[in-house]
Amino acid sequence: MTPSNSTEPNILLISTDQQRYDMVAAAGNSAVSTPNLDRLAAQGALFENCYVQNPVCSPSRASLMTSTYVSTHGLYENGVDIDPETRVFSKDLADAGYDCGLVGKFHLSSCFAGRTEPRLDDGFRVFRWAHDPYPGSSENAYHRWLRATRPELYERALEDRGLFDSMPTEVHYSHWIAEETISFLRTDRRRDQPFFFVSNFFDPHHGFGAPEEYIRRYDDVELPPVNTRNGELDDKPEIQRLTSQRRGGGMPSYVEHTELELHEVRTAYYAMVSLVDDEVGRILDALDEEGLSENTIVVFTSDHGELLGDHQLLRKGPFMYDCSVRVPLIVRWPGVVEEGTRRTELVQWVDLAPTFLDAAGVDRPPQMQGESLMPLLRGEEIDWRDWALCQFRSSGDPANPGAHLTMLRHDRWKLVAHHGLPSTTRARSGELYDLESDPGELENLWDDGAHLAVRLELTERLLDVLSGVEDRRNPQLAPW
Repeated sequence: MTPSNSTEPNILLISTDQQRYDMVAAAGNSAVSTPNLDRLAAQGALFENCYVQNPVCSPSRASLMTSTYVSTHGLYENGVDIDPETRVFSKDLADAGYDCGLVGKFHLSSCFAGRTEPRLDDGFRVFRWAHDPYPGSSENAYHRWLRATRPELYERALEDRGLFDSMPTEVHYSHWIAEETISFLRTDRRRDQPFFFVSNFFDPHHGFGAPEEYIRRYDDVELPPVNTRNGELDDKPEIQRLTSQRRGGGMPSYVEHTELELHEVRTAYYAMVSLVDDEVGRILDALDEEGLSENTIVVFTSDHGELLGDHQLLRKGPFMYDCSVRVPLIVRWPGVVEEGTRRTELVQWVDLAPTFLDAAGVDRPPQMQGESLMPLLRGEEIDWRDWALCQFRSSGDPANPGAHLTMLRHDRWKLVAHHGLPSTTRARSGELYDLESDPGELENLWDDGAHLAVRLELTERLLDVLSGVEDRRNPQLAPW
């Protein structure tokens, strides 16, 4: 074993794509098998209320990398390129002497139809980019590896895209992510520098498939029922009823699934989570074997959630349910974070970058809008913000006309404003949930007369929050 030579902590960020907050057994779901994530939670801190800033990939990931809200960084939906001059926190770490690397998805720009994502000045010395496992860019590092390793499988999968989801475990995209991460830990890192490495898994993203051995793990497991009720969408905004019936992402809608097909989708999702868990276990073992665990901050999280049949919906989109925007967040830092810590504060993805910089002793850039989680990780009792903000802005595809939503989570309440003119031509509407009496978000109180005062108070608070998160990075130099 070769211990790290640095006094600054190493940082390993492991992120999945589309993993719900409740898809970790340690979070209370006994049906999902995640022994390695459970181990990580037992050895560190599990944040029970972590919210992302957008329910789809690119805007959420931009909020992570910039520590700014969607209305500030401007990457408002998938298919939009981030400003190429954008400063991302990995560059701050690299400038401070960290050896930085990334494997897998990045998605701060459009990657549609085989486009190669343009690089930012991101600070990553190692950059093994593979947007997803499917046919696309010639720069997809996973495809290059698979073509060299198993050319016959690669050629077959080019003819049938779905085979990429069910590849044998030893050549699966998720296995490749772990292999590349372990390679960095064992061989590729610069041993005279602390490292920051990002392992960006694609699973448990749709299309819903996994290696057969992982599907079989759930043959005799009773999955929890979908979270809905008869007539649930009757008093919800119209876009939810339309999406429940309309295809999206090239896949059937919720209503087009038979009961058996929905069960198969959900089983595959659970299987993908367990596949990732096994690969995370291999990464954690490599940290141990290299003598790196004691001085490495390990963070596990996800860019957004998955509806998975809840509320009669699938996948993602203009929805602010907890299964869409609340994600796992586990932080292990031996000697700093007490084992078995649980935190209930409302934390957000914009808080991760300031946390990493704080832990590394790097000054926080003035444009960052999140807060360092370090006081919470150390077990300090401090005043912490009592709200979380999520913003969805669609230009119209696939939800024509565009849907614009803003969510405020505060105390026991969740308010979701569905904007009308001039934001969009959709009718103004909204959602209001009492998460104490209705944690499943089944009863929309938006038009309930008994809750109009609550709706007004939350709307006014939302206006204050939106004012508070405006971009004011430029200091005032003089009175005029």
